[in-house]
Amino acid sequence: MITKGPLAIILACATAFVLSQCIFQVNQTELAIKLQLGKPVSEAFEPGLHFKLPFIQNIVFLDSRILEYEARPAEILTKEKKNMVVDNYTRWRIADALRFYTTVHSLSGAQARMEDIIYAELRVALGQYTLNEVVSKKRSQIMEQVTHKARDLMTPYGIEVIDVRIKRTDLPPENERAIFGRMKAERDREAKQYRSEGKEESAKINAQADRERTVLLAEAEREAAITRGQGDANATRIFAEAVGQSPDFYEFRRSLEAYQKAFGDKTRFILTPGSPFLKYLR
Repeated sequence: MITKGPLAIILACATAFVLSQCIFQVNQTELAIKLQLGKPVSEAFEPGLHFKLPFIQNIVFLDSRILEYEARPAEILTKEKKNMVVDNYTRWRIADALRFYTTVHSLSGAQARMEDIIYAELRVALGQYTLNEVVSKKRSQIMEQVTHKARDLMTPYGIEVIDVRIKRTDLPPENERAIFGRMKAERDREAKQYRSEGKEESAKINAQADRERTVLLAEAEREAAITRGQGDANATRIFAEAVGQSPDFYEFRRSLEAYQKAFGDKTRFILTPGSPFLKYLR
């Protein structure tokens, strides 16, 4: 026979167990929907304490915070038919828990649906722009376009797309090699052009320097010739003035110079006594 003490304990435990099956708590970072025999029977529950029927109803908890999904890198064709590898990420949250559960059921299902839709929208949007515009000029505009379109397409799944961004853009390996080859060829061409222009400029500078050197030398020689001519003219003038002042002395001096040159080295002459050459030796 069961006494009152143990019976009270059993009843208390049973009551506690039933209450634990009837009461559930939703945290601030969660949404909850009630399932009855596997089917949703109510809208999402807000944070707080709530009740459910034990054993036939159960609760599914979903994350209410802003989530981030990074898609796998994929190749996309640009407007000028160039392949590029795009690595993007999406920030999103569950806006309608009941619709979310009935359409995609879980986070993995939501991510699979987002990957298909956002990749398709990225492919359409990037196909309208060139590679240069995607990388630098129109990137923000493209991302706004993709975000708005993806948000509209994901709303029926109870998902709010907050932002879609391109994390990184790369070129496929074969394209990288081709582009690097073109870049190298272009740099080689520019280097050859710069060297050719440098040689041309050097030839111009050397030619200009040679011309200036020739002009300077000719000008110097001209000035030197003028100076020498002026000096010779002055010397001739001075000499003429000196001779004009004493012709006899000049004749005597010139005769002495002739004697000095003629009688050197034991030179012999045959002259008559009346020769004018011996005028000053008589």
